[in-house]
Amino acid sequence: MPIITKLDNVLAKRRMSLTELSERVDITIANLSILKSGKAKAIRFSTLEAICKELKCRPGDILDYEANEK
Repeated sequence: MPIITKLDNVLAKRRMSLTELSERVDITIANLSILKSGKAKAIRFSTLEAICKELKCRPGDILDYEANEK
């Protein structure tokens, strides 16, 4: 999938655990883990907004696009 998640990088920069983020944005650890691992098929804008608000970042800080060039 060409969408890459960089949530782990942003969490490390903020010195925040996935558990702490989960509690702050009221999203289950399981759902955040799926997002962090890149296995998520979709993300709601409200979820993305809550994560960005808490991490004081922009969507582009946690999501990236990598084209499949062949």
